Amino acid sequence: MLRNAYLKRVYDDTVRNNPSQPEFLQAVGEVFESLETYVEMHPELEKAGIMERLVEPDRMVTFRVTWEDDQGRVQVNRGFRCQFNAAIGPYKGGLRFHPSVNASIIKFLGFEQVFKNSLTSLPLGGAKGGSNFDPKGKSDNEIMRFCQAFMSELYRHIGAQCDVPAGDIGVGGREIGFLFGQYKRLRNQFTGVLTGKSLRFGGSLARTEATGYGLLYFTEEMLHCMKNDSVAGKTIVVSGSGNVAIYAVEKAQSLGGKVIAMSDSAGYVVDENGIQLDVVKQIKEVERGRIREYAERVPGAKYVEGCRGIWTIPCDIALPCATQNELDLDSAKALVRNGVMAVAEGANMPSTTEAINYFLEHKILFGPAKAANAGGVATSGLEMTQNSMRIHWTFEEVDKKLKDIMVNIFHQSEEAAAECNAPGNLVVGANVAGFKKVATAMLAEGIY
Repeated sequence: MLRNAYLKRVYDDTVRNNPSQPEFLQAVGEVFESLETYVEMHPELEKAGIMERLVEPDRMVTFRVTWEDDQGRVQVNRGFRCQFNAAIGPYKGGLRFHPSVNASIIKFLGFEQVFKNSLTSLPLGGAKGGSNFDPKGKSDNEIMRFCQAFMSELYRHIGAQCDVPAGDIGVGGREIGFLFGQYKRLRNQFTGVLTGKSLRFGGSLARTEATGYGLLYFTEEMLHCMKNDSVAGKTIVVSGSGNVAIYAVEKAQSLGGKVIAMSDSAGYVVDENGIQLDVVKQIKEVERGRIREYAERVPGAKYVEGCRGIWTIPCDIALPCATQNELDLDSAKALVRNGVMAVAEGANMPSTTEAINYFLEHKILFGPAKAANAGGVATSGLEMTQNSMRIHWTFEEVDKKLKDIMVNIFHQSEEAAAECNAPGNLVVGANVAGFKKVATAMLAEGIY
């Protein structure tokens, strides 16, 4: 419940203006609660209308995407691009292809991206986009035709110095390739307009691993500084089995952790001997199969239908890496009851507000998404730099820069939390640290 009159007024207006957008309102409410102390310390923010401007995107583009499937039937999907805030740099944020995509989800993701990008200390504004198109079960040719139709509208709104999309759920290297090819065809330009590209045409080493690796760099620093501990020897549960989850597992294992469970949208697998990542990669990256197949191939592993139950597995560290609001209050209670010591978010807003509050009340270390999963966009920013300079860094060079960025994000968040009389509360810290840079730029640039 907001106590600051200014923030409450702006939030109430936001609710009235966006009555059917629960995810967006959830994100705004969480950020506003974190910013109360800081806003009270800076009355100039109200005078300049910063909060009113912050919750309204610079622009929201919605468009029809018409394409033809392999049977010659015309299909129609809806496309989105939400360019939320460019106060500190060109818009940057992924494209998500998933049946759940709607205006609320795109706006919440774009809003969160503003603060996440600010935390990286790179000059990047916040945006998000996507479509309710489902790539699952589609042929490569169908995906190509959809991507070409999608980019035939999107290209009007993006550019290397304006808005640089990347991948997200349902948008990997294959989709980025098709999107980039169509952009190049329409613009007759070879520019760094998309990130997550293949290494053959301007991509960056370590981009595939970046979000998962960055999550563990953040978690390791959080454990080291706040508990004088480390990932080594810890039992870990990771939800999801996509790109973020796979490389979170890879880095966790390299740091000495033992990952015992992973999931997908249908269910989860438990392997008390430790997840065999090579098997997961074969199933998910090569065969594009389901996680249940892991239990069919690995003796001693078991598969459980339904993905929510993964949080009932006792563990030291929980890493939600699947989707928004996957970890609710009941799940949080189960984790705490079973002895979890740290939770760090690999997905975007995977924990409900009630779950986050429960973790904080019980003194569980909690790394919020906009801080803990910023490694992907950080490395996308590094890819943009390489494209602009026409150079190519080694994997080790990019990985070191990524680690430095994630360690810095933790310390920015920790320091901002202390500044706002909320020591150890990284939710407050990440929101304040991300907000300060954006608000300062908005004040300096005047009213627009």
